[in-house]
Amino acid sequence: MKVDLTDKVALVTGASGGIGKAIAIELAACGAKVAVNYLSNRQGAEETAQAIREQGGEAITIQADVTDQLQIQQLVEQVESAFGTVDILVNNAGHLVERRAIAEMTEDLWRKIIDVNVTSAVFVSKAVIPGMKEKGSGSIINLSSLAAHNGGGNGAVAYAVSKGAILTFTKGLAKELAPYGIRVNGISPGFIEETKFHSTFTSAEARNATVSSVPLKRGGVPEDISGVVAFLVSPYTSYITGETIEINGGLFMK
Repeated sequence: MKVDLTDKVALVTGASGGIGKAIAIELAACGAKVAVNYLSNRQGAEETAQAIREQGGEAITIQADVTDQLQIQQLVEQVESAFGTVDILVNNAGHLVERRAIAEMTEDLWRKIIDVNVTSAVFVSKAVIPGMKEKGSGSIINLSSLAAHNGGGNGAVAYAVSKGAILTFTKGLAKELAPYGIRVNGISPGFIEETKFHSTFTSAEARNATVSSVPLKRGGVPEDISGVVAFLVSPYTSYITGETIEINGGLFMK
């Protein structure tokens, strides 16, 4: 099966490394023109774009804080100016931010976690919807997490709540946009290695314990996610919307 995204325009938020980088490279390999969004890791974003160009694809990098509505609007305007209307949006930007128990949670930290994981997805989606409606087509992919199902690890309740909200947002937005030919689906990764998330927040002991409990007996890699994203935005899934695919090696099965 070859996914053909020739002439499609894709915007991937948080694409300077890890899962976002793999998604951007995969979509470009399928023929899409890709806008690589980043917050602070400019070098990582440029490496993503360079990897795309080296395989013959087209890419631009755009710095924007996707929790800020003005910057979101400017981001989408820059993508449209460079490539045209966005056909594919991947709301990948997200962060645990900090492990902290609810008993010690501050309002500022709570809002920061919700904003980076939920508010960003809501308002970047809002910014691309007019163009998708005008075309009568489009695909939005939201990144959730296994934490949405199991409550997350120690000090990750706020993160788990935010990723649970993404599951609900995906279903609701899918219903809202279906009449316009726009599909909305989700990806829910389990333990994915080679990401800033786990290199920052997961100890070697926790990593080994998690991997040993995975039925497939390995941690995931970003490419395990990117291929499924390409599949979900392709014509092969034109009758799928409002669904979230679990990618966790069998660690969680619904």
